[in-house]
Amino acid sequence: MTRHSAIAAILTTSACLALGLIALYSAGVGLVDPKLHRALGFALSLLVAIAVSRRRLAEQKSPPRLPAAKLLIDCGLLIAGLWSIWSFYFVQTQMETALYDVSSRDAWPAFAGLVVFLELCRRLWGWGLFLVGSFGVVYLLFGQDLPGILAHAGFSSKEVAEALWYNTNKGVFGSITNIVLSTVFVFIIFGVLLEGTGAGDTLLKFAFLATRRTRGGPAHAAILASSLFGTMSGSTVANIVGTGTFTIPMIKKRGFSPTFAAGIEATASSGGQIMPPIMGAAALVMADLTGVGYLNIIVAALLPALFYYFSLFSAVTVESRRQQIVVQPLTIDDSITRIDVINSVLFIGPIVTVIASLVMGLSTSAAGFYAVLVLLGLCLINPEVRRDPLRVWRSFLKGAESGALLLIAIAAIGILVGSLDSTGLGLKLANVIGAIRGESLFSALAVAMAGALILGMGMPTLPAYLIIILVMGPAIQALGVSMLTAHMFVFYYGVASSLTPPVAIAAYAAAPIAGANPLMTALMSFRLGMAKFIIPFIFAFYPTVLIIEEFSLLPFLWIIARTCLCIWLFSSALSGFDLRKLTGVEIALRMFTAFGCLLISPLLHIPAIVLGIALILFDRKSSHSQTA
Repeated sequence: MTRHSAIAAILTTSACLALGLIALYSAGVGLVDPKLHRALGFALSLLVAIAVSRRRLAEQKSPPRLPAAKLLIDCGLLIAGLWSIWSFYFVQTQMETALYDVSSRDAWPAFAGLVVFLELCRRLWGWGLFLVGSFGVVYLLFGQDLPGILAHAGFSSKEVAEALWYNTNKGVFGSITNIVLSTVFVFIIFGVLLEGTGAGDTLLKFAFLATRRTRGGPAHAAILASSLFGTMSGSTVANIVGTGTFTIPMIKKRGFSPTFAAGIEATASSGGQIMPPIMGAAALVMADLTGVGYLNIIVAALLPALFYYFSLFSAVTVESRRQQIVVQPLTIDDSITRIDVINSVLFIGPIVTVIASLVMGLSTSAAGFYAVLVLLGLCLINPEVRRDPLRVWRSFLKGAESGALLLIAIAAIGILVGSLDSTGLGLKLANVIGAIRGESLFSALAVAMAGALILGMGMPTLPAYLIIILVMGPAIQALGVSMLTAHMFVFYYGVASSLTPPVAIAAYAAAPIAGANPLMTALMSFRLGMAKFIIPFIFAFYPTVLIIEEFSLLPFLWIIARTCLCIWLFSSALSGFDLRKLTGVEIALRMFTAFGCLLISPLLHIPAIVLGIALILFDRKSSHSQTA
């Protein structure tokens, strides 16, 4: 390691340590001055982001050209970024102590900061978020010259700086940044610590043990493990890497095709973010934006998540029947050892702490803080941790690094928030969607779904969810849909966008592990995860599914039964197989009947249910006749 590399590593480690300690302090000990908290958070994240981008560049197969010039550019980005952050802190301090107006001179550091964070966003998160943030800046500067509803009154450079930089309600340092720093950050650290202290391997083992007698075997285990692992990581790609490297080869060995193996892992991993109790960063932000409380978000998300995983289990079952895969003994040691029991305590203890803290009325951030403390205390009982205590240190730093990179993405989202709020473009788009939909709730939700999938393509879940709710949220709520239902609706499509071709990042992450074609894997993931596109419509039309809204026991049980029947009919129709190969007429009838089961009028859904049951019984009878 060169001297420069050693200095960079020390600075990065120090920045990550400071970020992690600030997150823990603000979550469970005491509040940090808001302007100082946000300025420090971005300053430290800036240092980490530049170091990570340089590390990724160095890890590329071909050596970077003009390394001295790139180092000079990075130093320039660091200096400009710190200057702009200091300017934010200085201006906010002046506003608190005296009557201070943002001047034209203050616009220079603001625009420098916007350029720095957008460039880092491009390096770390790709062109999608970069273009989103750039649109916010360009639209404020030149949108007055656009035609029709896109035009606004115009903003000077000083007003753009005030809207996007020197503002604690919107813009880069706005309320979303506050939510991430005060609540989300500690849960990111918690998730990485949970994985790093040994809980991940044990979850896989328990998943294989629970599914060892099923036809799907490793495929079913991948679904179960990914739902649990997603609770820890909150990231689709991290979930795929964490479980897929182990499950995908075993799924292939069982007899499934590489495309199916990668597709089921990608689909299951993307669902980890909708599975309570942790659910990833987007659910934490949702709790703050809606004001309904994180415990209510957990309760509301539970049944839709179970529906989703039931659809995946159904898809694997019918696929294993179609490929005539039989139950086989596992090729791994599935006995539960003392270390496995210890590691299960490492997982159960902190999760119970989170739920108990929320039930006791503590804040979401406090629940994360106490969960981290419990985990740090329990991890010492793991012999692996005692042999290598530094794994806890490495996990803590890795969690802080992940939070820092997320904060860079939030900067781009903050720019979009400031732009939409300042110009009112979100409300204008809501009116356009309202004009397109007419009086139909279904058509409005369909338009919102299409827009959400397009806006969310190629982005991590949290940025995708925030962009979608900013643009589509007002239009959905204008239909009379509750705030929570609207947020849950777009949250699901923010997750589903990771499976939507052509930019299906979950499929592209899983395909290389399986040795499968990425595009074919994306199409397979899309088919297997089709239920994720239906479930939001179910709780939009039947809010009782979310339990905390308009709950009534008999309608609740009735829609559960209808949804389960719909999912089975739909999954078998997509595979063209149930107990035997289905004819074209049977596939069409099952598709038609599956959607009919969800129609509101009893005059329509009761005949559909009767027909669906008749189709299943007919398939069973025909299968017995073939084997007799």
